[in-house]
Amino acid sequence: MGLQLFRAHIASDSQIERKVVQGILSLISKERNGETVDRVLLKSVVGMFSELQTYIERLEQPIKEATHKYYAVEGMSKIDALDPTEYLIHVDRRMEEERERTALYLLPRTRPLLLTGVLDHLVRPHTGTILARGFAHMFDALRLDDLARNYSLYALVHALSELAQQFHLHIKKVGTELVQNSQLDKTMVQSLLDLRNKCDTIVENAFKKDPAFVHAVKGAFEYFINVRQNRPAELIAKYVDKLLRAGNKGMTEEDVETQLDKIMVLFRYINGKDVFEAFFKKDLAKRLLLNKSASFDAEKSMISKLKTECGSSFTGKLEGMFKDMDLSKEILAEFRQSKYMTDLGKELDMNVVVLTTGYWPTYPPMDIKLPIQLSQYQDIFRTFYLSKYQGRRLMWQNSLGHCVLKSQFGRHKKELSVSLFQTAVLLMFNHASSYSYKDIKENLGLDVKELHRTLLSLACGRVRPLLKRPQGKEVKEDDVFNFNADLKHKLYRIKINSIQLKETEEENTKTKESVFMERQYQIDAAIVRIMKTRKTLSHTLLMAELYKQLKFPLTPPDVKKRIESLIDRDYLERDPASRHPP
Repeated sequence: MGLQLFRAHIASDSQIERKVVQGILSLISKERNGETVDRVLLKSVVGMFSELQTYIERLEQPIKEATHKYYAVEGMSKIDALDPTEYLIHVDRRMEEERERTALYLLPRTRPLLLTGVLDHLVRPHTGTILARGFAHMFDALRLDDLARNYSLYALVHALSELAQQFHLHIKKVGTELVQNSQLDKTMVQSLLDLRNKCDTIVENAFKKDPAFVHAVKGAFEYFINVRQNRPAELIAKYVDKLLRAGNKGMTEEDVETQLDKIMVLFRYINGKDVFEAFFKKDLAKRLLLNKSASFDAEKSMISKLKTECGSSFTGKLEGMFKDMDLSKEILAEFRQSKYMTDLGKELDMNVVVLTTGYWPTYPPMDIKLPIQLSQYQDIFRTFYLSKYQGRRLMWQNSLGHCVLKSQFGRHKKELSVSLFQTAVLLMFNHASSYSYKDIKENLGLDVKELHRTLLSLACGRVRPLLKRPQGKEVKEDDVFNFNADLKHKLYRIKINSIQLKETEEENTKTKESVFMERQYQIDAAIVRIMKTRKTLSHTLLMAELYKQLKFPLTPPDVKKRIESLIDRDYLERDPASRHPP
C-alpha cells in the first residue's frame, strides 16, 4: 500500500524524478573524478527505482548515456596526456571501477553497459595509436604485464588481429636488422635465439598461447631469416660447430642438448638447408678427424634431429662418416696385430682413419715431403690395406693429419699437439737449431700459402716453439727461424694445432661453390624429370613446378641458364611453334 502511494504521489512527479536522476548522475560523475560519495545513499535510491520497476527506463538509460559522454571526453584527453603504458593501466583501472560500481550500488545488469562505454571510447578508437606509440617499447623491454593488459583489452574490442599484425611486423623489423647487419655476424645466431626466446615468452605469458600470435612469430622468422640468402644458414652451422666442439666450457650435456633443440627451431625456417648441410658436414669432418668432438652422443643426437626434420636422404652422408670412423677402428686394430707392425719401431704410434670419398667433404691434395719415419709408416699401412681390400685406392690427406710431439725445451719436457705440417717443420729442428724460410720451403715442398700459415702459427702465435728474425706479425721470404729452447708454459700438453680448425677463405669459398654446383645439378635433374612427365610445358608452368619440387631459393636467371644448358646438351628443345624462347 505504501509503495503504491509513493509511486502515485512522489515518483510519478516528473520534476522530482528528473532531479533525483540528475543527482545520481552527478554523484557517479564525482566518484569517477576521484571524489568520495555516499554509496549507501546511492544504493538506497537505486533500490527505490528497482522496487518501483522504473530502473531500466528511467535510470539505466541516462546512466548509459552519461557514461558514454564522460569517457568520450576522457579518451580524447588522456590518449595525448599519458604514454601508452600509463594509458592502458588507466583503462584497466576504469574497467575495475565500473565493475565495482555495479557490485556496490547499481544493478548487475548495468555492468555490460558501463564496460562497453569504457571500451568504446577509451580503447576502440585508439588501438592504432596505442600500438604505434607503445608496442615496440613493451616488446623490447619485455613488459609482460603491459603486453598481457594490451592483449586482454584488445580481445574485448575484437582487435586481436591488429595486435597480432603489429607483433608480426615488429619481430620482422628487429630480425631483419639483425640478419642484414654484417657487423653483427659473430653474434647473429645467439641474438636470433634470444629473440625467439623472447617471442616464446611473450606468447606464452602475455598472449595466452593464442595460435594467431604463434603464427605471427613463425611468419616473421621465415621472412627475415631468408632476406640474406645463405649467410644465416652458414652461421647457424658454425654455431652448432662451437657447441659440439671440445673445449666448450661451462655447458653440461643437458645444456648442449637444450641449445641444439633451440637451433633446430631456427633451422626449420631456413630455405637454403643445403648450405647448412655443406658447412655442418665440413665442420663435423674436422671435429671427427682432429678428435675435437666434445661428445659423440651429442653429435649423433644432432644428426638424429636433422634426420627427423629432413629425412634420411639429408643425413645419409653424415651417418656414413660415423660408419667410417667405427670401421677405421676395426681396421687399425687388425693392422696393429698384423705382421706389418714388426716392420715399425716403437718410437712412433699412428692412428689411421680411412674415409669413403662419397661421404666426406672433398679435400684438395696437399703434397709435402714428410720425415722418413712418417712416410715409412704411410707406405707400410698402404701395403697392409691394399692387401686386405684389393682394387681400392688410398690417397693421404696430409692437411688433416695431427700429431703429439714429445719435446724438450731446456730442462722442461712438454708434449705439443700440432698439425702434420707443423710436425714436419718442428722435426727439422732436431738436426739444426736455425733454418731460413727458403731452407724450410725447399726441405718440405709445401704449398706457399700453407707454409706461411704453418710458420705463422709456430713463430707468431701465443705459444712460440720457434722464434723468428726479424720479429713481426707476418712471415717473409728473408726470415730466419730458431728453436725456442726457453719456451715456458704451465701446461704439460700444449695445443698449437688450432689453425686446423680455423676456416680459411679458400675453404669457405669452396664450400659455397660446392653448394652452387649441387644446386645446378638438382635444377637440371628436376627440369628433365618434369619434362619427361609433361612432355611440353610453358616457361611459366615449368617455373611453378620447380618452385614446388626444389627446397632452395630459385631465381629466374638461374633457371634460364640451366634451360639453355640443357638445350645445348640436347636434353630439351624449344617448341618450334613458340614465338618467345623461355
